[in-house]
Amino acid sequence: MTSRTPTPTPSESAVTLREILAFDDSATLRTVLVPAGLDVGVRGVAVGDEGAAQPFDGCLVLVVGVPAASAEAAGPVRAAAGRGASGVVLRDTQGAAVAPEVLAAAEESGIALLTRAEWADWADTAALLRSALACARAGVDEGAPGITAGGAESLTALAGAVAEYTGGSITIEDTRFRVLAHSATGPEADGLRRSTILGGRVPQWRVAELRRSGMLRVLWTSRDVIHRAADADGPERLIIAVRSGPEVLGSIWAAADGRALSPHAAEALRRAAEVAAPLLVRHRLHESGAARRRELALRGLLHGDGDARTHAWSLGLSPDAACAVVVVERHGAGPAVGDRTLDVLALHAVSYRPSVQVLRDGERLLALLPVGAGQERDALRLARELAMLAPSLPGGVPVLAGAGPVAATALGVQTSCEEAALIVRVLRERAARDDGAGPGRYADAAALGPSLDVARVLDSVRPVWEAGDGPVHELVRADLASGGELVRTLAAYLDASGDVARAAARLVVHPNTLRYRLRRARERFGVDLEDPDTRLLITLAVRLTG
Repeated sequence: MTSRTPTPTPSESAVTLREILAFDDSATLRTVLVPAGLDVGVRGVAVGDEGAAQPFDGCLVLVVGVPAASAEAAGPVRAAAGRGASGVVLRDTQGAAVAPEVLAAAEESGIALLTRAEWADWADTAALLRSALACARAGVDEGAPGITAGGAESLTALAGAVAEYTGGSITIEDTRFRVLAHSATGPEADGLRRSTILGGRVPQWRVAELRRSGMLRVLWTSRDVIHRAADADGPERLIIAVRSGPEVLGSIWAAADGRALSPHAAEALRRAAEVAAPLLVRHRLHESGAARRRELALRGLLHGDGDARTHAWSLGLSPDAACAVVVVERHGAGPAVGDRTLDVLALHAVSYRPSVQVLRDGERLLALLPVGAGQERDALRLARELAMLAPSLPGGVPVLAGAGPVAATALGVQTSCEEAALIVRVLRERAARDDGAGPGRYADAAALGPSLDVARVLDSVRPVWEAGDGPVHELVRADLASGGELVRTLAAYLDASGDVARAAARLVVHPNTLRYRLRRARERFGVDLEDPDTRLLITLAVRLTG
């Protein structure tokens, strides 16, 4: 977080820590220590690295640097307490225990100590805390009856309350025009409202129409109620954007269904937008938090980090379920185009079967596939489908897809993931050595034969090669430094099983040129290609150095 968080003014009312934690239904925050109790007052949110002259009177301070498990966090805790903070929030790290020095600092200073879940980020945490404060304050503020945080603790309750005070039918939508809540639909509701509620979102044709007419631009830039007169397509509507500071969170729509809207409808919508803001933030945090927790669990399961059984249950997957992993990487494409291709393939993989779970891991796509009896080749089928689909997409680029073996239980999918990634690597190496025949773009272990074992052997001997010395090492180092012509010649010669004519044709040189280079290797570096051990070492060196 780089923006400065304003310290609250004395006129801003305090909210208890208990009220803030009650707002956190996504479990973003964990209470570690509260020396003054949960009823300690909180008046704002501040960032711990703000200037030393900035007071923290009554604030919860976000310590964005060191984690709670580090003893170094004790310093910022004491500093925040010295500047009047009521509590601090530190970053959790994979469930590691809070350092004893940090606990002692909080207890001695009398300051509340909380940690932020690893799956959340500081922007989410700040939004959560600010929304909790706003929601709690709105609950005691004066306003339209029923349209308060206290009177509308959910979006559905809010939609019902707003419908009562506007005399219209209400929908509350996010910025993607998904319907998050709506009031009861009367018999005279127009067709657009019915289709929007039944479909769970505004129809695409309607969104396109709003965009063409300029209504969306007006909605997202206006800070007041927008009036849309009745026409042949529907009744009168009032719309207002819901904001948290400069950020648009969604919108509230009031439609006159069979009767005129109340004269006070616009004022009721303005009040509703204020109350809806923290509720929409909470909805967004809950949605993004669930997605991040799922991603964290899937990443941990595939890479063997943390407790595999817990990760499996978090994903709704039985730890005893047989699974396989498919790894997909783009092949020969720029990052932007390749990323779009992987995004579409991710959607396709999920539609392949509802139980498939997908993770974007940097420039790779990982798909976890539960495998039932008789479905042992499903991973290979999915790999083939994705590899064949990618080039046919608009702007699509080729990909390489590897299908890992079936793991007997979900707890063993790390091995399947590692082998699938190795398969992709072997496919890529084959493509680099290919002479025009065109290597496969998808495979499983059976399709690659001994190539996978060779790759594992090369990984094992790499440290030995890198620590070694001798004529072959000297040849490879010297030649690669000057362009690698001799190494490429040796590679072609060995791949052709010593057939000079075939190796020369592959290099597009005269056979005498190739013989001259081989003689130079012997005379300059003392490398004897008649010796089988030397040939083996050169073969390994060529493979290891690419």
